[in-house]
Amino acid sequence: MKKSGVFSAILLSAALVAVPFAPATAAVTHTAAVVHTTVASKAPKVVTYKNCTALQKKYKGGVAKAGVKYNKVSGKNKAFKVKPYSSTALYNANKKLDRDKDGIACEKG
Repeated sequence: MKKSGVFSAILLSAALVAVPFAPATAAVTHTAAVVHTTVASKAPKVVTYKNCTALQKKYKGGVAKAGVKYNKVSGKNKAFKVKPYSSTALYNANKKLDRDKDGIACEKG
């Protein structure tokens, strides 16, 4: 019986030594071998272009708000000749270039 008591004491002391010390002010959470990392998204840098020629050098089909599926021409849905890049933030920065107010700035066709 004495041997098991010594063995338990050794296990307990080893467990206490393995626990890292954290100051009371730090919020430390331990999870079983899980590491969370945050990866920066590859969102385009929001740039305001002077005119459609400048915008189309980078985005051939123009820039559309997210969710725009068709080019509105005279109130009718038309297929894209060149598919626009979809980015609401980029569209909002260049909203002045959307003359027909269909949600696509500098579209082709």
